[in-house]
Amino acid sequence: MLGALADGAGTVENLLRSADVESTANVLRTLGVRIDLDGGYATVYGLGLGRLAPPAVPLDCGNSGTTTRLMAGIIAAHPFEARFIGDASLSRRPMRRVAEPLEAMGARVTLEGGDGLPMTVHGATLHSIGWTSRTASAQIKSCILLAALTARIPVTVTEPRLSRDHTERMLRARGVEVTVDGSTVSLGVAREFPAMPVTVPGDPSSAAFFVALAAMLPDAEVRLPDVCLNPTRTAFMNVVQRMGVPLESAEGACTMGGEPVGTVVARSAPHLRAVSVGADEIPAMIDEVPILAALATRADGETVVTGARELRVKESDRIAAVVSNLRAIGAEAEELEDGLIVRGSDRPLRGSVVTHGDHRLAMAFGVLGALPGNDVTVDDPDCVAVSYPAFWDDLRRVSS
Repeated sequence: MLGALADGAGTVENLLRSADVESTANVLRTLGVRIDLDGGYATVYGLGLGRLAPPAVPLDCGNSGTTTRLMAGIIAAHPFEARFIGDASLSRRPMRRVAEPLEAMGARVTLEGGDGLPMTVHGATLHSIGWTSRTASAQIKSCILLAALTARIPVTVTEPRLSRDHTERMLRARGVEVTVDGSTVSLGVAREFPAMPVTVPGDPSSAAFFVALAAMLPDAEVRLPDVCLNPTRTAFMNVVQRMGVPLESAEGACTMGGEPVGTVVARSAPHLRAVSVGADEIPAMIDEVPILAALATRADGETVVTGARELRVKESDRIAAVVSNLRAIGAEAEELEDGLIVRGSDRPLRGSVVTHGDHRLAMAFGVLGALPGNDVTVDDPDCVAVSYPAFWDDLRRVSS
C-alpha cells in the first residue's frame, strides 16, 4: 500500500504470496497501480499521494480485514467513492470502527450490512482530528494514519494501549514525522513520499506455531532465522518463557523500515507451567492466543486469558471456536466473556476440529495433531493459505 502511494517504483523482497497479500495487490491494481510479482519479489509502481484511479468495479478484499480497513483510509482521501466487498467471513467483521473516524475527518461511509461489508467509502477533502480509539487496534490506527498521510494533513490517534506499530515504523523510514507519547501517535504532514526498497522480516505470528511445536515435542530444537522482533509483536515469546519454554532470541540488524530482526531458537520444555495473560499483553499477541491455548493443554495447571474480547470479531469468534474445539478433542476448557481458561493434562487429544475457515485455528490445532499420541483432524486445512500457504509442508518437515 505504501509503495502504491509513493512517488515512483519501489521493491519488496521476501514477500509472502498469501491470499491476503494477493487480495491487497488485486485491490491496488483495480485502483490503477501496476504491481509485478515474481515469487517473493515485487515491484510496485507508485502513483503518488492522492493519485489512485477511481475503481470501475468493487474492491474485493477476500478474507483480509487489514486490506479493507487500511484501504478504506486511503480511499477516504481521494475524490471518488469505492465499494468494498469480501468473503462471508470478512463480511461479518465490524467496520463501523473505521467508518466513525473517517466520517469525523470529513468522508462519508455507507455500511450496507449494518456493521459489516459491503461498505462504500465516499472520499472527500479531509481535515485533521485527534481520535481516541476504544480499542487497541493497529488496523483502526493505521486506517486513520493512512487517511491523513494521503490527505497531507496532521493527525493524532490515542489508544487504550499501544498496538502494533509497523505502520509508524514504515512511515518514519520514508521520512514522515511520526511521534509516539505513551499510547498516543501523532503524524506530521508528508512533504515528500519516496519509493524505496523494503525487505519483509519473518512473521512472529507464524513463528509462534513452531515455537509451540518445539516446546511440546520431545528432544526438539527449532531455529527460526530473520524473525521480526518488534516489541509490539513479541508478547507471545515472553509468555511462553514464563511457561518454561527454553527460548533464545538474538537481535541482528534492522531491516529497511526500522524493524528489529533476529534468530529465534526454541527447545523442548521439560515442564510446562500454566500462566495468566491479561489485557496489557493481549495487543502484542492477539493472533497468538489460539496457539497459546493449544500449548496450555500440555501445561501443568490452569491457564487463564482475559482482556481478549477482540478475538470475538476475528475471522471467527476465536474464543468460542477455540474452546469448543479443545473440548471436541478431549481437553478441558471454558469460555470467559473476554477470554478463556484451559486446564492442562498429559492425556492424548483426539477428535475433529471445525475451523470455520479460520487459518489460525487450523494451524494451532494442526500443531496439536503433529504431537506423538494425538490424533486431530482439521476440517479445512486449505484455509491456511490466507496467511501461510506452506504451513502443512513446513509442519511435516519440522515434526518428522
